[in-house]
Amino acid sequence: MHLDSMVGVAILCGLFGLIILVALWPGRRQGARLLAKWGLPDANPDQVSVAVLYLRRRRFWYPWLFVGLPFIPGAADFANANDLSAIMPVLLLGGLIAEVLAQRPSPSTRREAVLAPRGILDFAPLWAIIVTALAALAAAIHLAVIGEWTLFGITVAATAVAWGVVLLAVRRPAAGDPDVDLALRCRSARVALGLATGMCATTAWPGGNLPSFLAFVVTLAAFIAIATPPRKLPATAAAK
Repeated sequence: MHLDSMVGVAILCGLFGLIILVALWPGRRQGARLLAKWGLPDANPDQVSVAVLYLRRRRFWYPWLFVGLPFIPGAADFANANDLSAIMPVLLLGGLIAEVLAQRPSPSTRREAVLAPRGILDFAPLWAIIVTALAALAAAIHLAVIGEWTLFGITVAATAVAWGVVLLAVRRPAAGDPDVDLALRCRSARVALGLATGMCATTAWPGGNLPSFLAFVVTLAAFIAIATPPRKLPATAAAK
């Protein structure tokens, strides 16, 4: 693709990202709804404010990430071949940037000590980790066998970004209400793993024959199961 064409596509992608940003820019209602889905149906105003900031830190980057998408080798062809699946890498990268920024909490943020150290399994269940790893491994092997090295690279990169989000969510400093902090960490980890699994479905199993279609359906179902909020979150340190 020529540079002029890439710039034109980047502008269109940026406009698309801007439309998404305006449509999805979170307010207090969206913050309350997020917390309700992740186990806090009766959140107070301070808790809702934390959730709103959490969402804004992610969605702010969407237009800029869409602008950069055409300049990534192979990403434009992947987006054209998979329709709206280009949204998945944008969501992953937005989550990664937000978690990097969250490593340095705002001076105005009230921090509370966590009585017991937490690990990855406190925020993502073992079955989700295993399923994500198996989906990535199967997709990578399949793409390597058929020689789709661009999609292979996208799959590996998406998996690496997802694990980056998970590890950063685990290690970022505790801030504010422990219940909200736990809920948002769990969301970050599970959604990242779910998106990585979804990327495996769109890159490795686009369809064309029955085995590929079945693999796509199974992987997509795994994506939904992983990213869906659990019925019950782990207990906070204060509740133990």
